[in-house]
Amino acid sequence: MCAGKTIEGAGCVTWWGFGPALDLLSAGLQKQDGKLNILMVGSGDPRHILKTIAGLKHTDTLHVWVIENCMEVVARQLLLLSLALSPQHIMGLHEKTEVFLEVFGNSEIRSQTEQTLKKTACQLSLAVTDTLNTPTNPCLDTTMLRFKDRDELDRIFKQWIHPPSSQSLSKLWDSRVRHHLGTRYDSRRGCFDWDLSMKLHQSGRGDRVAVRGYWGDIVSSPYLSFGIETDDKTLLKTQNGQHTKTAQDISYHNVQELFQALSCRCHSTSISMKSSQEKQGEDSLANHSNSSPQPEAKQKSPENELLCLDGVNVTFLPVDSLTKLPDKQRFSHLFNAIYCSASMVHQLRPSLRQIAAPDAVLVVELAKYLLDLSKEQVKGFAEKVDDIVREAGFESSDGEKSDIYSIYCKKSDTSA
Repeated sequence: MCAGKTIEGAGCVTWWGFGPALDLLSAGLQKQDGKLNILMVGSGDPRHILKTIAGLKHTDTLHVWVIENCMEVVARQLLLLSLALSPQHIMGLHEKTEVFLEVFGNSEIRSQTEQTLKKTACQLSLAVTDTLNTPTNPCLDTTMLRFKDRDELDRIFKQWIHPPSSQSLSKLWDSRVRHHLGTRYDSRRGCFDWDLSMKLHQSGRGDRVAVRGYWGDIVSSPYLSFGIETDDKTLLKTQNGQHTKTAQDISYHNVQELFQALSCRCHSTSISMKSSQEKQGEDSLANHSNSSPQPEAKQKSPENELLCLDGVNVTFLPVDSLTKLPDKQRFSHLFNAIYCSASMVHQLRPSLRQIAAPDAVLVVELAKYLLDLSKEQVKGFAEKVDDIVREAGFESSDGEKSDIYSIYCKKSDTSA
C-alpha cells in the first residue's frame, strides 16, 4: 500500500492513540521526592494521564503538561477530562464510564449523551474565556494558551453546542472508506475481516485550510487505548480459540477502575465551598453583625463543578510549544518523563535535552497498531525512531523491551 493511502487511513487528526494506557511513572523512572513533571506530546487522548494519576501514591504530586497538534484535540482532551472529573452527585460511576467511552470512541452518540456533551461544552466555553490567570480547576488549566487559542477553543465548544447542519457522519465516514480502499471498496467487509484476523489478532488482540468532515482514524480502533490489556486475567480467557469477553467489556472494566482510583484522590470543590460558606455564616452570627446583607458573590453552580485531584495539575500548552520550551528558563531541565506519540516523533530534536531532567525518561509510541503498515514498515519505523531519539540525546533503556512503546533515558553529559 502506498504511503499516501496509509496516511489517509490513519487520518490527520489523532482522536485516540495507537497503544494501551501506560503509567508513565512506572516506565523506568526512578523514584523521586517532590513534584514530578511529565510532558505529553501528541498523546491524542487522556489515557496515559488517567493511568498515571491512578498509580500515584497519596504523598505523590504530579504536574502534567500537554501539547497537541491541533486545537480540536485539545478541546477533546478537555471534554474527556471534564467527564472523568464529574462528581458522584452529578454522574454516577456506571453512567460516567458509559458516557466517557461513548464520547471517546463512538461516531454517533445517544441523545442523553449529547445533552451531557453540550452541557460540558458550555461549561468549558465559559472556563476558557472567563479565566485569565487562575484556572477554575487545576486539572483543566488553559491559562498558558494564547488568546487566539482560547478563541479557537471557544469556537469549537460552541460548535458542539449548536452543531452546523452538514452531511451525516455515516456519509462522511463512507466517503473516507471509499477513498482509502479504492477498488477494494466493494469487498470492504472482507478487507476489514482481513485487518482484524491477519493484522490486529497477530499483534496480540483485537495553519491549514479547515474543511468540515471526519478526519480521524478509520482503520485502527479506539479500543486500543483501554480494551486490549487488563490486570484482570479473567477478562482475557478464551474458549474454543475465541475470547469470551470483548474489547468493550475490557474497556468498561479498565475505565471504571481508573475512575474509582480518581475518586479516592479527589475532593469536590462544592464541599470546600460549602464549608467556607458555613464558616462565614458562623463568624457573622458570632459578631452579631447588624449591617445590611451584602449581595452574594458570583459562585459556580454545583452542576458546573468538577472534582479536584489532590496534588495533581494538568496544564495545556500551545500547539507549537515544543520548539519554544527550551528557550524558557522555567522549563530548563524540568521534565522527569516525556511522552511522544508516533505522529509527533519528527518534532524530537536535540534541544529536547534542555527541558529534560538529568535522569529523564522518554517514552515513544511505535507503529505496531498502525494496521495499514507492513511488518517491514513497522520495523523500519522503530529503527527510524531509534535514530531520531539518539540524535536528540537519548539512548535505549536497559528495561524490558516492548514493541508498542520504546523507552529511552537521557544520555549523561559525558556520553552526549
